[in-house]
Amino acid sequence: MLSPTFLIRPMQAADLPEVLHIQAACFTELQPESRASLAAKLQAAPAHCWVAAHQGSGGLAAYLFALPWRAEAPPLLDAADCVLPARADCLYLHDLSVHPKARGSGLAQALVQRFLQSLEASGLDRACLIAVQNSASFWGRWGFAPRPVSAQLRRKLASYGPDAHYLERRG
Repeated sequence: MLSPTFLIRPMQAADLPEVLHIQAACFTELQPESRASLAAKLQAAPAHCWVAAHQGSGGLAAYLFALPWRAEAPPLLDAADCVLPARADCLYLHDLSVHPKARGSGLAQALVQRFLQSLEASGLDRACLIAVQNSASFWGRWGFAPRPVSAQLRRKLASYGPDAHYLERRG
């Protein structure tokens, strides 16, 4: 259950320094993305990026980046630009991170629910993601399942770390 002291709201460019701090605290197997890369993703799809902000201090405890994208062709990690495809066929969940001090607070669930609401509103019929850092079981609880992948996608998955899995969810 979401702590009543947090509010899920749209991400803003001014949030990026705190987002980078959360990312650095969470990524243990991957190199964190640069500010330029995250700013490009936010600029490309601001309607699909959210933060969990403390209602008192305004400080952030979690975030989620998503992009209308092409299935089986995830965006490059740490790319300085982000150009949305002309015809997206999925809502790609690029990154969900909850600061270690806020784990167990319901923030991940609240952000995933917001993502799924956005998926429904988008008219797209599937969500895609790459599960990293042993998170596949977490995503399985949300209906995401492994799909067969092409050799090209398998090569791209290697850049996401040793435990990267491509997952999809319909509807």
